Amino acid sequence: MIIAEFLQDLAKLTEESCTIEESLFKQFDVKRGLRNADHTGVLVGLTRVGSVVGYEKINGVLEAIDGKLIYRGIDIRDLVHGCQAAKRPGFDETVFLLLFGRLPQKDELDKFSDGLAELRALPENFNRDMILTMKGKDIMNMLARSILALYTLDEKADDTSVENILRQSISLIAKISTIAVYSYHSMRHLIYYDTLTVRYPDKKLSTAANFLYMLKGNDYTALEAELLDLSLVLHAEHSGGNNSTFTTRVVSSSGTDTYSAIVAAIGSLKGPLHGGANLQVMDMMENIKANVKNWANDDEVAEYLRKITRKEAHDKTGLIYGFGHAVYTVSDPRAILLKEKARLLSIEKGREDEMALYESIERIGPGIFYEFKGTQDKLISPNVDFYSGFVYECLKIPKELYTPLFAISRVSGWCAHRLEEMISGRRIIRPAYKTVEPPRNYIPLEER
Repeated sequence: MIIAEFLQDLAKLTEESCTIEESLFKQFDVKRGLRNADHTGVLVGLTRVGSVVGYEKINGVLEAIDGKLIYRGIDIRDLVHGCQAAKRPGFDETVFLLLFGRLPQKDELDKFSDGLAELRALPENFNRDMILTMKGKDIMNMLARSILALYTLDEKADDTSVENILRQSISLIAKISTIAVYSYHSMRHLIYYDTLTVRYPDKKLSTAANFLYMLKGNDYTALEAELLDLSLVLHAEHSGGNNSTFTTRVVSSSGTDTYSAIVAAIGSLKGPLHGGANLQVMDMMENIKANVKNWANDDEVAEYLRKITRKEAHDKTGLIYGFGHAVYTVSDPRAILLKEKARLLSIEKGREDEMALYESIERIGPGIFYEFKGTQDKLISPNVDFYSGFVYECLKIPKELYTPLFAISRVSGWCAHRLEEMISGRRIIRPAYKTVEPPRNYIPLEER
């Protein structure tokens, strides 16, 4: 209570002492956010796991191109379309590819999928002691503390041999969806007094289908499971520079355990600037649907988007959420692949008009952005978040699980990058910071 009485004044002191003049960043050529002046990322490492491409040198000139996402040298479009042609879920195959560097043979994939299914179940009494007893209101927080609890149950928790990190990684990839669903049911029981339902993982189901089953029983279609599997594949990896993956590599470079590294990444993903973008899209779309009378009228849609960019509508930030990306320019391949199947889902759910509105905004949005900026120097296009929230809503997945679903998918990429950092990094990551605080003399307390 004593501190609370003058905390407001202390907060002002902290704000003053942490404020750095903008001019100093330019003076010392600081790469803020590890970005160059043209917003490209500063090269800080090498990786074989994944690649994100938005530009290409053509005749010696850097040109914006249709975006490419590469997993272990394989274009995401080829990976997705290959699994779709074979009419099989692609997530387990994607996890195998990311962890082991090549596509599995059929017998390897069968064995790997069976192994993941075996490992989905949580340790005895874990759900009762860690999730149901220690209820929480944020599933990302519950994921983090549950994973740290798994550390205490692992007799080789601090063993950083490759084989042991692999064992831990596969176990976490398998268990994280179970933890997320159980945490959601626990949260609903705590806040809304919903009936508590606990469904044990079904070993016969794919990762995506099992998630839907644990969440809502058998109330899902084959197309729903296919869409969720596609989303998991598309979010599994995004090169080493995205915030949560870079966090994994930074923390891993210290030599810490797998559980701590993955929890650090979850903390990064929990931030609204990283993992919560599709929630912002959903809020914006609800606002647009409520204020645009004729969704099929492009002029009416365009005028409301202008109001948003002028900070006159929605949340008054001036942002059209779901557009633009740090790397992709002309297009985001994940958005294109998700949109292909989202159309089919909208037909199954009777929401074609809503899907058409999304496509109208996709078509009109960039022009409004360029009109407002008065330039086309920075190309923008819809990113994966523009459609992922709509897909999840059609699947009747609660909003509280949107960001945890991101973690369920991306943990495979995190683990692949952790392994690469532990094997090839071999040096703690420590970038430099320039101190701009002037020197001062210490003054004894009695003289202040």
